[in-house]
Amino acid sequence: MNMLNEALRLVRVFHDLNQTQLAERLEISKSYLSEIESGKKPASIDLLTKYSDIFDVPVSSLMLFSEKLESDSVSERTRSFVANKIVKIMGWLAAKDSDGNEKIA
Repeated sequence: MNMLNEALRLVRVFHDLNQTQLAERLEISKSYLSEIESGKKPASIDLLTKYSDIFDVPVSSLMLFSEKLESDSVSERTRSFVANKIVKIMGWLAAKDSDGNEKIA
């Protein structure tokens, strides 16, 4: 099961955007965004690039965030590594303001 759709939904929710707001920024319809987030449609590379630009996060980080962790073949060490990276990514995102600049504490 590909978790990219869930990762994209979580990034949107983390940034407190509804589907309509993000669809406008991505220049796609709300219904198309809904289909992507529900896993009915795949996200294209072009769309991932738009997410990257909007949220100022590398496409590779979006892909890492979406990695499938449910597999029995994934070791606990790998799970821990990925979990730590996700926490760092979310912290990095939280430190950005709406313009993509570092927030001042």
